[in-house]
Amino acid sequence: MRIAVIGAGIGGLTAAAAFTRRGHQVDVLERASEIREVGAGISLWPNALAALDVIGAGERVREQGLLVADAGIRASNGRWLSRVDVAEFERRIGSLVVIYRPLLLDILREAAELADVHLGVEVRGVTTDGVVTHSGGTTRADLVVGADGIRSIVRGSVWREAAAPKYAGYAAWRMVTEPISLDNGGETWGAGRRFGFAPLPDGRVYCFPVVNTPAGRAHGGLGEIRRLFGDWHAPIPALLDATRPDAVMYHDIYELPDLATYARGRVALLGDAAHAMTPNSGQGAGQAMEDAVVLAETVTAGKGLEEYDALRRERTQRITKQAHRIGAVAKWSSPVAVGARNALLRATPSSTVMKSLEPVVGWRP
Repeated sequence: MRIAVIGAGIGGLTAAAAFTRRGHQVDVLERASEIREVGAGISLWPNALAALDVIGAGERVREQGLLVADAGIRASNGRWLSRVDVAEFERRIGSLVVIYRPLLLDILREAAELADVHLGVEVRGVTTDGVVTHSGGTTRADLVVGADGIRSIVRGSVWREAAAPKYAGYAAWRMVTEPISLDNGGETWGAGRRFGFAPLPDGRVYCFPVVNTPAGRAHGGLGEIRRLFGDWHAPIPALLDATRPDAVMYHDIYELPDLATYARGRVALLGDAAHAMTPNSGQGAGQAMEDAVVLAETVTAGKGLEEYDALRRERTQRITKQAHRIGAVAKWSSPVAVGARNALLRATPSSTVMKSLEPVVGWRP
C-alpha cells in the first residue's frame, strides 16, 4: 500500500517507521523546511516505550534517556503531597524515561529511514478518497494519515463539523536549564500555578511552570517566572538561576473536544490531530505512538480503519478526559479548595495512585 503521512512530528514519524517496517511505501509530507523539535524534555511512560519497541527504537531511547528515580507532587513549601514508589512502579508496570525532545525526534527519524520524507511541503486539502493537495502538486494514496497536530489541516478538510480546540484556562512555559546537580523530579502544586521539573541525561533539567491566565496574554518570560515561583521550595530557585532567558518558551494550553470517529474513507487521524489533550497525564506523545503502531498493524492485517477507530477512540478519549480532570483540580486557586485538595492527596495511598496509573501506562501492543 502507498501511505501518505501528513506531519513529521513524533506521531507522524512513528507511523512512518511502523508502516515501512511492514513493507508499505510511505511518503511523509512536512511543511517545515527541516525536521526539528523545540528544546524541551519529554517523559515516556512504559506504554510509549512499548510502542517504540515495535518500531525498533525502544532500546535506543532507554539508552539515551534517563530513568526516573523519584516522582510525586509537593506543596509550594516542599512538603510531599503524593509520591510514587518508583521501584514498585518499575516492578509492576515498567520504566519511566525522560529524554530531550530533539534527540527523540532524531531517533524516530532514523527508525523511519525507509520512508520518503518531503520537507517544505504545505498540505492544503485532503479528500476521503486519498487525494492530498499540497504546494508541490497532488499525492494519491491508499491511506492518508493525519498526524499534523491540534490545528490539523487533514481534520479540517475531512471533519468539517469538528469543534475547534478549546483553551484549558492555563498556559505553560517550557525551558531547559544549564547543567545543574539534581537527582530527582516531580511537580509542585500551588494556588493557580504549578512547577514541574525532570533531570535530563546530560545534567540539564527540563522545567515546565504552569499558570492560570487568559488565552493570548503577553507574558514576562523568565522575570515573570521568578516573580511567581522564586520563593518556592528548593531546588526551584536554583533551577531558575540556571536558566538562560532565551531558553524560555511559552504556550497556551488547548485540548480537542471528542470526535465521533478517527477514520473516514481512506483517511485516519492520530495523535493531537485526533485527540489533543492537556499535558497533565504525560500521555500526549505516548498516545500518538500507540495510535501509530496500532494503525499500521490494523491496516496491514486487512482489518480496516473501523477497527483502528474501535481500538483507539474510546481509550484515547478516556485519557483525554482524565488529563482534563487532573488539570481542573491542579488549577484550583482558592485557599479552601487548595487546602482540601492537598489534604486529599496526602490521604491517598500510593497503592491507589499505582492502581489508577496502570490501565493508562500499562498498555502493550
